[in-house]
Amino acid sequence: MNYYIGVDIGGTNIKAGVVDDGYNLLSSVSVKTNSVNGYESVVKAIYEAIEKAVAQTGVAMDDIKSIGVGCPGTMDSENGVVLYANNLHWENVPLAKDIEKKFGKNVILENDANVAAYGEFLAGAAKGATNSVVLTLGTGVGAGIIINGSIYSGSNNAGGEIGHTVIEVDGCQCTCGRRGCFETYASATGLIRMTKEMIEERPQTKMREMVERDGKISARTSFNAAKLGDPEAIEVVEKYIKYLAAGIANVINVFQPDILCIGGGVCNEGDNLLIPLKKQIAQQIYSKNSAKNTEIVICSLGNKAGMIGSAMLGRK
Repeated sequence: MNYYIGVDIGGTNIKAGVVDDGYNLLSSVSVKTNSVNGYESVVKAIYEAIEKAVAQTGVAMDDIKSIGVGCPGTMDSENGVVLYANNLHWENVPLAKDIEKKFGKNVILENDANVAAYGEFLAGAAKGATNSVVLTLGTGVGAGIIINGSIYSGSNNAGGEIGHTVIEVDGCQCTCGRRGCFETYASATGLIRMTKEMIEERPQTKMREMVERDGKISARTSFNAAKLGDPEAIEVVEKYIKYLAAGIANVINVFQPDILCIGGGVCNEGDNLLIPLKKQIAQQIYSKNSAKNTEIVICSLGNKAGMIGSAMLGRK
């Protein structure tokens, strides 16, 4: 049996785990990223997470074949350099080389959304597919594309930024500098913004009562109020699903994958999200009369996807 380490770097936490040839996650460790303390501090946290993950399994470090790292931002995977990661405040940092020096292992670097998609492709909801797309609806819209069993990164390692395709010309300002990006409407952040706007416009809504009770607006506020029949909440949910369906239909029309998986906390709504979403997508895809259309499902690996996907970069 061979063993591989997978590291998933997030803005808040760094997760590391040991994975075997059967895609089994044998250990899982999470440590704080603390990116405000600079690059060296984050690298030390990565070392700590790796060492703890290996210690949990009892596997000797000598038996680890390679280390895969999923990191937010734009990667130069060939040279092991993070070219730019805005939420970590990194630019041109030699992350793979630093980890290689510490552990003496081959280190493969890849974008975090790509490795999560690769994990779902190998061992999760997209298992068995040839072509797949994974969208994660969180602070933004993360995306990973698998074509013929391989991660698609584009010629400049920055491909797959589906969240920054425009679905509303001159729409809401996006953090990337454009206006009307898919992620400004389909992310959890976008849903929260639309909920807040509705509460301000029509304060009689049940959503306002929920926010006052809970002390905050969440991505579930509108869905919870919609279940109670609140008309303003129903309007927000319908608007959100409309934008999400439009963006997903665009993705399907471009890539025609076997399967498209969506993940993130919003997906906890299950059929309340999926049923109307699938109905709208079916009306918009170009191949609506095809005998084989893209299957739309919810991701199954959760936080494990990034560790499994990054670990398996070395096996490939």
